[in-house]
Amino acid sequence: MKTLRDTIYQITLPTPYAVGDVHCYLLKGEKLTLVDTGVKTEEAWNGLKKQLSDLGYLPKDIEQIIYTHHHPDHMGLLEPFENVSMVAAHEKLKPWLERDEDFFQRYEWFYQEMYEEAGVPASYFKLLKSLRKPLKWTARGELTQVLSEGDLLPGHEEWITIETPGHAQSHLSFFRNSDGALLGGDHLLPHISSNPLLEPPYIPGEARPAPLLQYRDSMIKLRDYPIGTVYPGHGKIFEDVQPLITRRLERQEERAQKVKDMIGVGKATIYQVCQQLFPKQIETQFGLTMSETVGQLDYLEASGQVDYVMEGKRKYYYVNKGGWK
Repeated sequence: MKTLRDTIYQITLPTPYAVGDVHCYLLKGEKLTLVDTGVKTEEAWNGLKKQLSDLGYLPKDIEQIIYTHHHPDHMGLLEPFENVSMVAAHEKLKPWLERDEDFFQRYEWFYQEMYEEAGVPASYFKLLKSLRKPLKWTARGELTQVLSEGDLLPGHEEWITIETPGHAQSHLSFFRNSDGALLGGDHLLPHISSNPLLEPPYIPGEARPAPLLQYRDSMIKLRDYPIGTVYPGHGKIFEDVQPLITRRLERQEERAQKVKDMIGVGKATIYQVCQQLFPKQIETQFGLTMSETVGQLDYLEASGQVDYVMEGKRKYYYVNKGGWK
């Protein structure tokens, strides 16, 4: 077996989110690199310093930071690392890290229009005021190295970049062919399926992304890689990836069939479908449940099983009797 130049160390940090702890990974190779940095809280920072110390390092020893995606539990800590010479991630992480005000305004306007289109009651529009709240837990800095499909990781050239959008538009995974290791971020988790989260188009004027369709495509894409061990952003390190991918795809298709049955012989708005699909969670996890509902409808529409009609600004879905496209 080929000798591996890099050593992987898992670092586990607390988060304020329901998902629980998040994992970061220290890569020791030509460079000392931290893949993801947890959330920006004092508790996470203290935990990170302690676990680095247990491995024989200090924060000042970290030379590079690489991000799998832009969510706060993965992109929280950056500023305290005084000797970092490179911050690498997907291009679409840039507005989050560099706090692009024009992008954030488009983000808020996107959700305003989406709520109107989805038939969301006025009482939920107050949630739009909290869209920037997670920024308090997110790093602020400069993206110095853009990573895209096929790029090798600087200082760790055993690792190749795989674009895996779906859970986030900025999501990347990193694969090492010599032993099949995958640094999977939140794309592949052992115990839950990642939420395909709605985001506005990165370039103004383009159609919005369809995250569930992207997520499925990214899953299918990974079937072409001889993945052995997955180092995930949450949950246990695991193997047996191919059966897991198959289960994820099948369960998503089963949920889509439920959504189709919920629409029945009539028509329904996105909000009405969400109410039926997530009756217990819609109030406390509105953003997540709406993203999941839109994703299922995107899948059904793309496969020709449903279509929609606009009545004013509102979109109504109905079952397409013509069958598959």
